[in-house]
Amino acid sequence: MLRTRILTALALLAVLLPTLFVAPAWLFAAVLGVACAAGMWEWSRLAGVHGTAAVLIAIGWALAATALRSVGASGPEVFATASAAWLLLLATSLPRAALPVALGRRAVLVGLGALLLLAGWLALLRARADGAELLLSVLALAWVADVAAYFGGRALGGAKLAPRISPGKTWAGVYSAAVAVLVYGAVCAHWLPDTLAARLVRQWGWGGATLALLALLALSICGDLFESLLKRRAGVKDSSALLPGHGGVLDRVDALLPLLPAAMLMLR
Repeated sequence: MLRTRILTALALLAVLLPTLFVAPAWLFAAVLGVACAAGMWEWSRLAGVHGTAAVLIAIGWALAATALRSVGASGPEVFATASAAWLLLLATSLPRAALPVALGRRAVLVGLGALLLLAGWLALLRARADGAELLLSVLALAWVADVAAYFGGRALGGAKLAPRISPGKTWAGVYSAAVAVLVYGAVCAHWLPDTLAARLVRQWGWGGATLALLALLALSICGDLFESLLKRRAGVKDSSALLPGHGGVLDRVDALLPLLPAAMLMLR
């Protein structure tokens, strides 16, 4: 399993890094669009739509997303709508470890996923347009938090964060992630002027940037928990088996979906 995970990770990096740094904008949008369409297929299956219908939803999402981008639907209004939806969704589902009644209908849950994935895709394109260093720094924030939470939680143990949703996560992991993200942000702000943390410090000072980074960390953790809730509701371990050793696309981007549009909103 470890060998498979490593090989898959290397293959993904071989595609991601050239696409991020040297590919033209249209190719970057296409590659990430395919990944998000796969995520839409997985979301549809978690919502209870299977077979050809889930494939058609993913294709429809890709066509609609392309059309919306072509008419300029990539501004703050999309990110604000998605961020508001995330806040409402997380506030009404995570404390109860259950989806709100309205999301019990497949069509509503699929429509929500379409909006959230659209906002995530557009935020990726916006961040990349502002510079590959900015985009990489946003992605790295989620990666740093995930790694620190995993090792901090394993080393320290202690009280569970959300035992009815994801029994393996602990508050010690959250605290470890917070420390790691703040250290990461300080390093970026001092030495990497085009990163997210550096831009936040220039806009809001150190105090404001600290609060912003912690808010983004909280969103990333809650995004991970929400996908776990969807999988638990659907009775599956992974969102799919598209990425050998890693599960599905949603399993890799769950923490990024709420983080990306919020990060773009924070930047002027």
